[in-house]
Amino acid sequence: MNTIPPIEKVLVANRGEIAIRLCRGVQEEGKRAVAIYESPDAESRHLRIADEAVWIGPGPRKDYLDIDRIIWAARKSGAQAVHPGYGFLAENPQFAAACEEAGLIFIGPSAATIQDLGDKTISRRLAEEAGLPTIPGSGILPPGGDGKRAAVEFGAKYGYPVMLKAVAGGGGRGIRKVDSEKELLSQIEIAKNEAISAFGDGRLYLEKGIVNPRHIEVQILGDQHGNVIHMGGRNCSIQRRHQKLVEIAPSLLDPALEEKICQSAIQYAKHVGYVNAGTVEFLVDSDDSFYFLEINTRLQVEHTVTEVVTGIDIVRRMIRVAEGKKLDVTQDEVFCRGFAIEMRINAEDPKQDFAPESGKHVAVYNSPGGPGIRLDGMAYQGYTIPTEYDSLLVKLTVYGFRWEEAVSRLSRALKNYRIVGPKTTIPFYRKLVLEPEFASGSFDTGYLERHPELYDYSDQEAQEAKVAKLLSAIHYHGKNIFAE
Repeated sequence: MNTIPPIEKVLVANRGEIAIRLCRGVQEEGKRAVAIYESPDAESRHLRIADEAVWIGPGPRKDYLDIDRIIWAARKSGAQAVHPGYGFLAENPQFAAACEEAGLIFIGPSAATIQDLGDKTISRRLAEEAGLPTIPGSGILPPGGDGKRAAVEFGAKYGYPVMLKAVAGGGGRGIRKVDSEKELLSQIEIAKNEAISAFGDGRLYLEKGIVNPRHIEVQILGDQHGNVIHMGGRNCSIQRRHQKLVEIAPSLLDPALEEKICQSAIQYAKHVGYVNAGTVEFLVDSDDSFYFLEINTRLQVEHTVTEVVTGIDIVRRMIRVAEGKKLDVTQDEVFCRGFAIEMRINAEDPKQDFAPESGKHVAVYNSPGGPGIRLDGMAYQGYTIPTEYDSLLVKLTVYGFRWEEAVSRLSRALKNYRIVGPKTTIPFYRKLVLEPEFASGSFDTGYLERHPELYDYSDQEAQEAKVAKLLSAIHYHGKNIFAE
């Protein structure tokens, strides 16, 4: 095995809250963190957390996606390694390959692994080879009329609904639920064009639709010495348009069923020779049968809940694995204690189809604290919601030794959270956390469709915001400036 030179500096190839998270992990490993930024991010918090920063261009977004610029920034800063985080170039095999070619250590799986497992049809075939149960699928649909005929035959054989998917899709994107043959024929061309626009790849395939399953994923870690562990399951069933809103660890399944799913994830990881952090995702039907869905070859947004219940820092292990070190944790040492729940606090208006509140200023920012509260975010008093990037303000993660304790702590944290200026998802979550089905922990991917009343929350939030803004102004100016 080739000797890997020690890492002294890591370039964090991302922005926002995940860039802050990565900088902290790098620094705790005794290394220097290098941030990158586009012009709209010149005042971003992640630049103040990092040890140094490199401007990569005017943006917006395009420079965070420019492989050559990021390689240039790494060389300019003298970084030996690059951590992509999630989003942007995190699952781009060309980026991983470019890092390798430039003599940089890519903190993640190899380019070949990202390439193969990012192709949903290849990852599915590998899962079948590994002996995992898979949802009946069509294979890649041929172009033109042959593809439409194959799609109709698949629908006739397995019944509706079916899921029309982009081969290159991921992260909940490129998926359409289709309920009839007529709808299927009308959606194929639309889905193809959207896939070309979003992923540069218009290939499609079909899967049998599993109605209102539970969405369970398993965190895995593998090193370059053949060791692979899982870190338990996560329940990501509460979703909107295939995008996760709430994440929970462990999975809320029967422990024996969760262990079976976790062992399937290990089986898959070993079959493909997986190295570094990844997430194997499954759908669990109402009869507890489960099916491989996909694998994400990166750190997940919801990694926080796994870290909280296991006490294992995933980011730091990713760095160590990239340095060629053996995992310092064995499977026997991994156990989940208690429950963790993560909610994504976004600057969005749930009543208006979660429309982003771009350009608005945070006049008041009072975050909750106390036992069992973790905040991963970039918002602060005076922060402006960017128009150029996503609307995530902070990830709120709470811990409780029992599920009921975690839920009550989450309710308390949401009540104590005050963000004045933009509308946020906080009042929506306040109502959700009190809903009996959520409180029982027995929900599936149809949860939000069954509970439209969650969007009918009180406008009391607006009055609370006025009071909080007034108190903040008095505290800052020493008088009520609004009375003048």
